[in-house]
Amino acid sequence: MSSDQAPPYWVLISVLFSSQPLSPALAMTLHQAAYELHQRGDGMKEVAGDMLSGRVINLRKDVALGGISGPAFEAEIDTERGSGVVRFVLTRQGLEMMKQQPAEPPRPKYLN
Repeated sequence: MSSDQAPPYWVLISVLFSSQPLSPALAMTLHQAAYELHQRGDGMKEVAGDMLSGRVINLRKDVALGGISGPAFEAEIDTERGSGVVRFVLTRQGLEMMKQQPAEPPRPKYLN
């Protein structure tokens, strides 16, 4: 899935609580970190970027809220707007979409 075909972040994660406003870029950063934690079974991952630093914690439990369910995560973040906490779920729909991605980006084919 290329970046121009990437699904919107609200398909991939469902935010349960956030003490900071989430931009699409911040939401995608949290999603990527949480997805890596979920895939590897790890407990915590540091995140950093131009406007963000902090960590994402795998809560190691599934939660359900209405029709949305999936593995739960918590992020402790520092942004230009201050410190905050975000609790969110990787959606089952988003997890299925990520599984359909190629494992490696396609390599260019050269004509000889």
